[in-house]
Amino acid sequence: MATKIEWTDITWNPTTGCTKISSGCKNCYAEKMALRLKAMHLEKYAKGFDLAIHPELLCEPYSWKLPRMVFVNSMSDLFHEGVPFEFIKQIFKVMNENPKHIFQVLTKRADKLVEFNEKLNWSSNIWLGVTVEDNKQLNRIDKLRKTDAKVKFLSCEPLLSSLKNINLQKIDWVIVGGESGTNARPIEKIWVEEIKNSCEIYQVPFFFKQWGGRNKKENGRLLNGEIYSEMPNVMQSTVTY
Repeated sequence: MATKIEWTDITWNPTTGCTKISSGCKNCYAEKMALRLKAMHLEKYAKGFDLAIHPELLCEPYSWKLPRMVFVNSMSDLFHEGVPFEFIKQIFKVMNENPKHIFQVLTKRADKLVEFNEKLNWSSNIWLGVTVEDNKQLNRIDKLRKTDAKVKFLSCEPLLSSLKNINLQKIDWVIVGGESGTNARPIEKIWVEEIKNSCEIYQVPFFFKQWGGRNKKENGRLLNGEIYSEMPNVMQSTVTY
């Protein structure tokens, strides 16, 4: 499905639904969207935001002719404890067999990454990220570092606290953004600048997605008059296995 998410081209949701595990989940955009789609009687969201797997969607990436940047499970978490490991393996098989696409997998369940790491094929077109919304979730970065993913990234969205002097060793990309929507919690400019400074120190690409707030379009994405849309220094033409 086409998306307005600035750092990807398309979303692919072979699973939908999730449960909340940390502060970043409080105002989950995916939950609100799933309930809206359920109200519109979309069969895929008949369960609302309860976890559901959709094996019929495994074939989708094979039909995409042009290379794409694909956000996997924007409406769920691939490593949710309710997703059978055999289904995760099937999703990885699809990603492995479609090297022209880059698949971006983002999770809050970093424990599962360590548990499953050696059982999965981390082809270099799979980018793996963890959400780090506040300083209570820094341990997710250490677990991400233990994986064999060739490109590792952080999503600091919604950014809810200072992450000053964050250790970005072995991290290839950082996305930062404020929470959006009616009940959006505030983001501080200094928090964004601190992460940007750390990215400069570790020479990590920095992507500032949005200030967020009630009207995210109006608030925009300018940081000190600049737009930052840096991406990992990995070209699709150089993807190897």
